[in-house]
Amino acid sequence: MAAATARMVAPISDTISPQHFRALAALIYSATGIRMPPSKTTMLEGRLRRRVRDNGYRSIADYCAHILSGDVSQAEMDDFLNAVTTNKTDFFRERNHFDFLVSDILPQYQERGQRMLRCWSAASSNGAEPYTLAMVLDDYAQSHGGPDYEILATDLDTEMLQTGVKGIYPAEMLEPVPAALRRRYVMEPRDPSRREVRIAAALRKKVSFGRLNLMSDRYAIGNPVDIIFCRNVLIYFDKPTQHKVVTRLCEQLRPGGFLLLGHSESIAGFSGQLKTVCNTVFQKV
Repeated sequence: MAAATARMVAPISDTISPQHFRALAALIYSATGIRMPPSKTTMLEGRLRRRVRDNGYRSIADYCAHILSGDVSQAEMDDFLNAVTTNKTDFFRERNHFDFLVSDILPQYQERGQRMLRCWSAASSNGAEPYTLAMVLDDYAQSHGGPDYEILATDLDTEMLQTGVKGIYPAEMLEPVPAALRRRYVMEPRDPSRREVRIAAALRKKVSFGRLNLMSDRYAIGNPVDIIFCRNVLIYFDKPTQHKVVTRLCEQLRPGGFLLLGHSESIAGFSGQLKTVCNTVFQKV
């Protein structure tokens, strides 16, 4: 009897079976283009445990069975994808891109007499990248009399997009922001014990957040753009998917517009209308 009772109360395994891992990896790839090799099993288990705990499932196996059942709402699928996607980002990450923007790209537009720039942060995560871009563009416009700008920020992760809309971050996240820009564009709390800051309202108004999946056949972002930041995303895709995404990004660029990728990314083998300007910066010809 005691043995039977022990079996009844024994903890349920919280690991992913090889069969469930393969099925989830295929689902993730289909939905996001992100490759999930077996080496990511432990990482995936860790993220799914939070979903199991927060939603009252008995085990990872039960949660996997539900997600793979085909009877899942869009909201549930969004939550699943939010949990498994990576959102590494920082303010002024890969800073030399922003330095090149100021030294080379923006002067070109100013010389052309262009009064408005339309920019797109195509993997905006929690908003650190588009707000960094906004700080740089706004500072340049104030110092040089233009050009004006607007920024579209898109991401797959709905939770990250909500953070971007609010524009509230732990104070330490803003440490990479130069002091002059921080004074101008970051609102400090009245209570010093609160370790949160907020992006200034005037800057938040310049950035529009929306959900977009780079796996979509078409990027419905409206008018063509002048500058696209799509950094540290292609590394998660296989070569065919990389080429499809770069092709669609290129379609959204105006002639003469710029595409900026992450420092570990390239467009080697891409036969589109892009020329290399400098490392990981490309221009549509």
